[in-house]
Amino acid sequence: MLYEQLRLALIIIATLLLSTTGVFIILWLTGVELNITALMGMTMIIGIATEMAIFYVSEYTELRHTLPPRRALRQASRNRLRPITMATLAAILTLLPLAFALGQGSAIQQPLALAIIAGLLIQYPMVLLAMPVLIGLTLGKPSGTQVVDHTAVPPQSAQ
Repeated sequence: MLYEQLRLALIIIATLLLSTTGVFIILWLTGVELNITALMGMTMIIGIATEMAIFYVSEYTELRHTLPPRRALRQASRNRLRPITMATLAAILTLLPLAFALGQGSAIQQPLALAIIAGLLIQYPMVLLAMPVLIGLTLGKPSGTQVVDHTAVPPQSAQ
C-alpha cells in the first residue's frame, strides 16, 4: 500500500534531495572540501532519511484507515516525533567528536561527520514538518466543507 500511491513516493524522494543540501551548506560554511568521505556521509544521510520518511508514511497510511487524512497526518507526526528525535540526537552526539576533529587521525573523518550531522539537522524538520505539509497539499480540500463564493451576485427574483 505504501508505494501504490506515486505521490507519496515522490514526496519522500523530494524530502531526501532537500536533506542533502545541508551537506553542501555545512561543508562550504566550515571550509571543508567535498571529498569521498563527505560523499559517503551524504549516502548515509539518504539512507537514514529514507528510513525515517518511510516509517512516517507507513504510520500515516495505517492511521488513515481509522482517522480522517489530515488528522492522520498530525497523529503520525506525534507518534514519530520521539523515535526520530532520539535517533537524530544519538547520531549527532556520537559524531560530534569527529566533527570537531578531536583526537589523532580524526581530521580524516571530519567531512564524514559534518556531512551526516548537517544532513540530520535538515532531515529532521523535513520529515516531521515539510513532508506532512506536502502530503496535506496533495489531499485537496477537506471533505464536508463547502466553498462559499462571496463575489457571486445573488439571483434576481422575478417580479
